[in-house]
Amino acid sequence: MNRFRRLGGVLETAMWHSRWIVVIAVVAAILMSLGVFLITTVDVIGMAGQVVAYVDPTLNESARTALRLQTIADVVGAVDGFLLAAVLLIFGLGLYELFISKIEAAEQSDIARRLLLVQSLDDLKDRLARVVLLILVVKFLQIALALKYQSAVDLILLAAGIVLVGLAVYLTSHRKPGESAHPHE
Repeated sequence: MNRFRRLGGVLETAMWHSRWIVVIAVVAAILMSLGVFLITTVDVIGMAGQVVAYVDPTLNESARTALRLQTIADVVGAVDGFLLAAVLLIFGLGLYELFISKIEAAEQSDIARRLLLVQSLDDLKDRLARVVLLILVVKFLQIALALKYQSAVDLILLAAGIVLVGLAVYLTSHRKPGESAHPHE
């Protein structure tokens, strides 16, 4: 019987230490976040050329309008990229806090209380879902800007899409009376 207890203890210890495999996902998520931040920053720097071209006095009105729409779409795409990088960062840090250890520097930060301190998988999922919804809203805006509206039906579908986006944002931000927007404060 004693031998089984010892074997059970060894097995339980091994299972408990297997949580460290999550470090692979943490490192990968943070590296992907850094990569997306870098790519998006390079894209934003590249938009400077569009701004210079836009202020060129020799640019005709139709070319200026097309460049304006393209620049706005690119700005929305950059917001999308930065949000995705933030999701990856929150995901990586949240996994670390859930499976490995609390991040002491985060616990002493007022900002981290609003962003990171993840108490459960549901908490992490909720935080990620909100940011993913924001990414989808930005992507919807990017697509809506690029479409050519040729009929009243197109405008009605756009309006329906806007109503659905608004409803989704409302439903995800709706709280019970007395519930704080930042439960960890």
